[in-house]
Amino acid sequence: MTVGRPWEKIVAFTIPMLIGNIAQQLYNTVDSIVVGRYVGDNALAAVGSASPIFNLLLVLFVGISMGASIMVSQYFGSRDRENLSRTIGSSITLTGLSCLLLIVAGTAAIRPVLELLDTPASIIDWCTWYLLILLWGGAGLAYYNILTGILRGLGDSVSALVYLLVATVLNIVLDLWFVAGLGLGVPGVALATVIAQLVSAVMCMFKLAKMTEHFDLRAEYLKPSRNMLMVLALGLPSGATQAIFSLAMVVVQSLTNSFGELVIAANVIIMRVDGFAMMPNFSFGTAMTTYAGQNVGAGDFDRVKKGAFQGTLIAAATSALITGIIVLFGHNLMAIFTNTRELVNLSADMMKILAVGYIAMAVTQSLSGVMRGAGDTVTPMWISMLTTVAIRVPLAYGIAYATRTAENPQGDYKCLWISLLISWVLGAVVTAFFYKLGRWKKKALAGR
Repeated sequence: MTVGRPWEKIVAFTIPMLIGNIAQQLYNTVDSIVVGRYVGDNALAAVGSASPIFNLLLVLFVGISMGASIMVSQYFGSRDRENLSRTIGSSITLTGLSCLLLIVAGTAAIRPVLELLDTPASIIDWCTWYLLILLWGGAGLAYYNILTGILRGLGDSVSALVYLLVATVLNIVLDLWFVAGLGLGVPGVALATVIAQLVSAVMCMFKLAKMTEHFDLRAEYLKPSRNMLMVLALGLPSGATQAIFSLAMVVVQSLTNSFGELVIAANVIIMRVDGFAMMPNFSFGTAMTTYAGQNVGAGDFDRVKKGAFQGTLIAAATSALITGIIVLFGHNLMAIFTNTRELVNLSADMMKILAVGYIAMAVTQSLSGVMRGAGDTVTPMWISMLTTVAIRVPLAYGIAYATRTAENPQGDYKCLWISLLISWVLGAVVTAFFYKLGRWKKKALAGR
């Protein structure tokens, strides 16, 4: 990514990663479709209520993946084989240790957290089993995320796509077999996801083991080293960003639960469609991290700025197209998940509130990706804290409180999505401001 037209390199890197991200989103989406159609709307609500909690449990792996990707891209750009090898080895070891820690802590915390959030009694058992199975089998997901982060840092977004497509097909087949065929219900979709993710992780490991032209994967590099601490130092702010976002979602989930099963199920459908709508933004953001990292490692900041402008423009245009599709075909998208007409109409109407926010998120993700690629992972973290904690959560509860009536004692459920839209728009404005300040240029790791 250090030579050629910036926009062409960014798009070429983004397309396979976008396809892969869409495929990965199919994991949860297929879970929702299968349980919604073969078990019922309460099962759909259970899977959705569990998802924010599981995302919160995974924040450590998000941080490791981001830290590893930044270091790998910069050391790859500067052709530092020794540090590249130690970074990859340290990341593999760190992931294993983190898996053990998460299993111990998460197993004890899941049920109390669900009870604290006032999860309805009709779905709490399903939520518990869904989360426990995903947690106990979470090593596959953890290693897939870390290893694909390493592959992307090396400039390879195609291999991860191939492995993920294989795993996605396997997940769909197992979902239908376990739920429709064997009648395992919500635990069945969790088990299918665990197996499919483990397969994708194993394939990624085999790929890395063969890439000896770029780095060495020997036992000595798996030992704890200074690079492991550097991965954490760079990655924890990104992990904290995801933690803040997930925690805010968990807090808002408590508000969502107060509106009843119908609104919970609608929120599940909206978040599933939202997952696909956000994929281009996340993909361009990750591409910008790798692009910036490799060019910062090569010392070419003019090329970084040129790519940032071109990549952000393309990402915004892509999101504008997606916004149009959501507005025009919202009801058709929601009808994939359920046959309940009231649920389809509610979901489609609320999705229109969020539609324009995806353009704002394109700006946020692209420019945050540039700052992270340069080594500044703290600024995006503070911006996320501002928008999701200081703005979104109080705004959601504030609107709900202000709209309470005798007929709707909990307030207007639209507060869930109006608050999210406002936080997205403000996030884009603040991110653009800090990018223009240019302090991220002083954070380069390579060359120190």
